[in-house]
Amino acid sequence: MSLYENWRQLVDNQSEENFDEFWDEYSAAEIKIYSDILANSGENTSGSFNELVTKYGVSETLFMGFLDGVNSSLTESLNLETMETSTDIILSVDFEKLYFNMLAANADHLYTLTEWGTVLDENKREEIAKAYKKSKTLVKGNVPGRNDPCPCGSGKKYKKCCGA
Repeated sequence: MSLYENWRQLVDNQSEENFDEFWDEYSAAEIKIYSDILANSGENTSGSFNELVTKYGVSETLFMGFLDGVNSSLTESLNLETMETSTDIILSVDFEKLYFNMLAANADHLYTLTEWGTVLDENKREEIAKAYKKSKTLVKGNVPGRNDPCPCGSGKKYKKCCGA
C-alpha cells in the first residue's frame, strides 16, 4: 500500500473514540512543520521524504497528511499517489495562497501562528482575509418574472416554460 493510501485509510477509518486524539496529534505535527517552514520562509524546504520525516520528528503517515494539506499551496504540486520514502521533495510554498487556504480550512491553529508576522505583514494578511470573505459571498442572480421571456431562449413566457 502506498504512503498516500495509508494516509487516506487512516483518515477514513477514524472512530469516535480516537478521533480527537488523532486530530490533536495531527494538529501538533502540522504546527511543528508549518512553524519551521514559516520561520525559514526565505528558503525552500527540501530533502527526501524520509529526511523530512526525521527532521520534523513525525510519522510517515502524518507527514503524508501534511503534504496532502499543503499540496494545493505549492508553486509546483507533488504527485502524492506515487510518493515513496526515497522521493525527493521540494516545498516551494506560495505563502499568500497558503494563508488563504488556511482561512478556507478554518485552521485557526495555523493561520494565527506568530511566525506569519515575518512572512506576511498584518496589512497583507487582512487583505487576504477580506478576499477570502468576499469569495464566500453569494450573489443571487435576477429571477425572471412570471410574464417575462424565459431565459432559456425558447421564446415562451417564463410561466409557461421553465417556471412551470
